[in-house]
Amino acid sequence: MLRAAVLALPLALLAAPSGAAAAGTAHGFAFTSIEGKPLPLDRFKGKALLVVNTASFCGYTPQYAGLQRLWERYRERGLVVLGVPSNDFGGQEPGTDKEVKEFCEVNYRITFPLASKQRVKGEGAHPFYRWAAARLGAEAAPRWNFHKYLVGPEGELRGWFPTQATPEDPALLRAVEAALPGRKP
Repeated sequence: MLRAAVLALPLALLAAPSGAAAAGTAHGFAFTSIEGKPLPLDRFKGKALLVVNTASFCGYTPQYAGLQRLWERYRERGLVVLGVPSNDFGGQEPGTDKEVKEFCEVNYRITFPLASKQRVKGEGAHPFYRWAAARLGAEAAPRWNFHKYLVGPEGELRGWFPTQATPEDPALLRAVEAALPGRKP
């Protein structure tokens, strides 16, 4: 009996999310930065994190400006905005990582972190997106570009906001304020 459990353990570890994600937090996941460097989410422990799937050629692309303002307004208080470019919706992010980065810097002067392009829906979605949808329910999965997940300082999912919720949306701002380090949930 014990031998079977010991043999099954390595298979269970391969199937389970790694690190803190297995315990129910986002800090066990990692992206690759748009510059090609590791971008583990545990780097943001103790901070609030707004993860946004983005696209350069979408009707919602002007939200980049609002995300940059949100980042500038709250970063000293512990908010990180993480843009995750994705070509999943309408083929609206067709460029390379280099092209996406240049577009963001030239057009919106983006200084918040950007991940490399990722799939954010379906079976091929980045593990963070599969985990978040599983934790919050299918209705919380991205349905279009500029979908937002809010992660608290301990890596817990605090909620999600649909594409139509701009970075200036009062409900999003209240949630961000409540998620900042040192605030009660």
